[in-house]
Amino acid sequence: MFPRMNEKPKSKLQQDGGAAGLAALIERAGASGKGLPPVDKWDPPFCGDIDMEIRRDGTWFYMGTPIGRMPLVKLFASVLRKDEDGKTYLVTPVEKVGIRVEDAHFLAVEMHSRVENGEQVLTFRTQAGDLVEAGPDHPLRFVTAPGNEGVKPYVHVRGRLEALLSRSVMYELVALGEEMEIGGRVMYAVKSKGEVFPIMPADELSRRVSQG
Repeated sequence: MFPRMNEKPKSKLQQDGGAAGLAALIERAGASGKGLPPVDKWDPPFCGDIDMEIRRDGTWFYMGTPIGRMPLVKLFASVLRKDEDGKTYLVTPVEKVGIRVEDAHFLAVEMHSRVENGEQVLTFRTQAGDLVEAGPDHPLRFVTAPGNEGVKPYVHVRGRLEALLSRSVMYELVALGEEMEIGGRVMYAVKSKGEVFPIMPADELSRRVSQG
């Protein structure tokens, strides 16, 4: 029997299931050992959602179980794409499957600061092995989180993908900040590769510090 016209094609990953299906998806992507594939240029059919999630702490889960093999996580991360619809997918030349993302696509777990040509350069490493230099091409942004979470910093990785800075990295970043006037207001900000990234108004930071 032919499939109904409104039925989406079923992903090979959904058919196979388990670790074998995961590995097969990556093999079909041709990502292993070849650097990042050109996922932004691929336009495969959408084959439905799979039970995969990236948690806030950067851990990948498949069918409720953490994916403990870091080489596999790195391969999945290489075919990750966020589209204009705001959803995140794993993309190969022949299929696209949706996954869930609790917060950011990556977690920045390490930061290095250096001075180059008289300018500070901040380099971040994600849990998936990406190295990103904050600057014009990879901006930092800061979001005031609800409740007592404070400010959440993100750095652009590629495409529409971002990395949330881990708490320890955030503290390192804030320690490099300085007060400067931006748009007529004194802001606490950081610099990288000649770009200025405001964190929050200086008076707001002082208030938060005084409150503990």
